[in-house]
Amino acid sequence: MNVNKILVDLRAEQARIERAIAAIEALNGTTETTATSSESSAEPTSKRHLSAAGRRRIAEAARKRWAVVKAAAQPAAKPTKNPAKKSGRKPMSPAAKKRLSELAKKRWAARKAAAAKPRVTATNR
Repeated sequence: MNVNKILVDLRAEQARIERAIAAIEALNGTTETTATSSESSAEPTSKRHLSAAGRRRIAEAARKRWAVVKAAAQPAAKPTKNPAKKSGRKPMSPAAKKRLSELAKKRWAARKAAAAKPRVTATNR
């Protein structure tokens, strides 16, 4: 593709569109001139600034909105019959803890020993 031909065609189409816009504005009674892209980029755009007091007002309003949302999301806490009791289980005795610990150590030792043994597969027979 010839890039120069494409650019010429696009510029011609741009000129045709600008003429059409000018004709429509003339029919409408408005005489605004459209700025080209080079003219509009030359003008600096002014940024809007928010004062510190305005930021504080917005932040406070946001905090109030979130407080309402969070309060609505929290389910109402039901009073418990016995607040001192945490669970239905009896506390485990030290002897029971020691016995379970020993059983767990034996299980892990057996797994470790099984993992250390080389597996016999069809390829290494």
